[in-house]
Amino acid sequence: MIVINKSFQPEEPPQSTPKYQPGQLVAHKRYRYRGVVVSADSYCRADPVWYHSNKTQPDRAQPWYHVLVHGGGSCTYAAETSLEPDTSREPVEHPLVIVFFSGFEQGQHIRNDEPWPEQPT
Repeated sequence: MIVINKSFQPEEPPQSTPKYQPGQLVAHKRYRYRGVVVSADSYCRADPVWYHSNKTQPDRAQPWYHVLVHGGGSCTYAAETSLEPDTSREPVEHPLVIVFFSGFEQGQHIRNDEPWPEQPT
């Protein structure tokens, strides 16, 4: 589980807005999974213990995304520099798609109003 640290602030404020929007299909550059963006943070809000337990530590001061991974029940929290557009235009199969999306049109999922849950600090 990813623990969100609401009090964490990056040393330097993020310089960009998120490149990917909820509903967009993405692929992880290193691990090659594909998924759909559910929510974006302007910087990594994960607890430092979770962050340092990763094999890599992409810059925290960039957009990070909550992604539903295709073909299972996994959700990931990935840095913008770790993602690229998924050009398959195929819907993501994940049990939570029906919770956070109301449909699929023109190669992307249509985000509904269900908020992404905040995790405890």
